[in-house]
Amino acid sequence: MVLNYIWIAFFVVAFIVGICKAIFTGQLDIFSEMMNASFASAKTAFEISIGLTGILSLWLGFMKIAEKGGIIQFLARAASPVFTRLFPDIPKGHPATGSIFMNIAANILNLDNAATPMGLKAMQQLQDLNSSKDEASNPMIMFIVLNASGLTLIPITIMAYRAQMGSDNPADIFVPLLISTFAATLAGIFYVCFKQKINLLDKVLILFLGGILLFITLVVWGVRSLPKEDISVYSSLLANGLLFSIIIIFLITGIYKKINVYDAFIEGAKEGFKTAVMIIPYLVAMLVGIGVFRASGAMTFITDGIAYAVSACGLPVDWVEAFPTAIMKPLSGSGARGLMLDTMKTYGADSFQGRLACLFQGSTDTTFYLVAVYYGAVRIKNTRYTIAGALLADLAGVLAAIFVCYLFFN
Repeated sequence: MVLNYIWIAFFVVAFIVGICKAIFTGQLDIFSEMMNASFASAKTAFEISIGLTGILSLWLGFMKIAEKGGIIQFLARAASPVFTRLFPDIPKGHPATGSIFMNIAANILNLDNAATPMGLKAMQQLQDLNSSKDEASNPMIMFIVLNASGLTLIPITIMAYRAQMGSDNPADIFVPLLISTFAATLAGIFYVCFKQKINLLDKVLILFLGGILLFITLVVWGVRSLPKEDISVYSSLLANGLLFSIIIIFLITGIYKKINVYDAFIEGAKEGFKTAVMIIPYLVAMLVGIGVFRASGAMTFITDGIAYAVSACGLPVDWVEAFPTAIMKPLSGSGARGLMLDTMKTYGADSFQGRLACLFQGSTDTTFYLVAVYYGAVRIKNTRYTIAGALLADLAGVLAAIFVCYLFFN
C-alpha cells in the first residue's frame, strides 16, 4: 500500500510541477519532456530485465548446484547463531539462511551481479515460509533493509569511476565510505530489531556486531598500509578471486556429492529466466514514475529549497551540490550514478562535492528498486514498514557521509 501511494505521488507531483512551469516560465514543452522520459524509462526497465536474464540464469544455475551439493545447508548451519536472532521466524537450518548469507556476502564484496540472483533466490525461499502470500514477512523486511543499507567492503565501481574522471587518488574515499555504509547498516538493523522486538543486547548479536566493527578496522588498517595506487588493484583481485573460487567450490562439491552438475545448472538457469521475465512489469512501473518525476524538474526544486533552508540557518551549503545523488540513490541506481558523474565533471573528481557524491552513491542501495524487484518477484503487495526501515538506513548513511566527508576532506 505504501509503495502504491509513493508511485502515485511521483506522477501527481510531476504533473503539478509541469503545470507550474508551463504557466509561470513559459516552458511549453515540459510535458513533451516528461512523456519522452516515461518512454525512455520504460525502455530502460525492459533492457535491465533482459540484461538480468543471463546473469540470473548463470547464478541461479550455480546456486542450484550449491543447493543440491549441500553447501546452502552448510552455510545455513554456520550462520545459524546470528541469523536465528536476526531472523527468528526462519526455521533453524533452512536453505533460506544460506541464500541470505551469500547475498549479503556478495553485497559486501560489491559483487552486484552475484548478489541479485542470490537475493531473489532467498526471497523465493522466504515466500515459501510466508503464511500471508501478499504481505511481507518479518524475515523479508529484515532482509530488504539489510540490502538497502548497502554495506560494502570493496567499492570497486566507484573507485573506477573516480579514476576515469581524473582523480589523483581514486581510492581516497575508501575509509569514509566504509564508515558511512556501516552506519547505515547499523541504523537499519536497530530499527527492524526494535519493530520486531528482537533483543539487541543478546550476547551473540553484540559479539557479531562487534566482530564486524573489528573486521572493518583491520581492513582499514590493511588498506592504509598499501601504496595508494595499488588499493584498487588488490581490491579488485580479492573480490573477483573470491567470486571465482566460490564457483569452483560449488563445482567440486557437486562432483564430490556425485550429482549431475550440468543438469543441476540447467535446472537453476531455467528458474533464472522465469524470474527475469516476471520482474519486467514491476521495473517498468517504478522506473517510469521516477523518470517522470525527474524530468518534471521536481528534483531540482527540492535541492534548491534545501540549499535555501540550509543557508538561512547559517550552515555550510557546499554539500547541497552533491545532494541530488543522495536523493536519487533510493529511487534509481543508474540515475544516482549519472548525478554522481555529473557532480564530478562539474566540480572535479577530487573536489569536496565530487567526493561526497561518491560517498552518497556508495553508502546506501537503491531502496525502491530493491523493493520493486525483490517483492515483485514473489508478488508481495503489502510491504508493511520495509520502506520506512530502508529509508531510515539511507538517511543514516547520508548523514554519516556528510560528516565523514567534512572530517576527511574539508
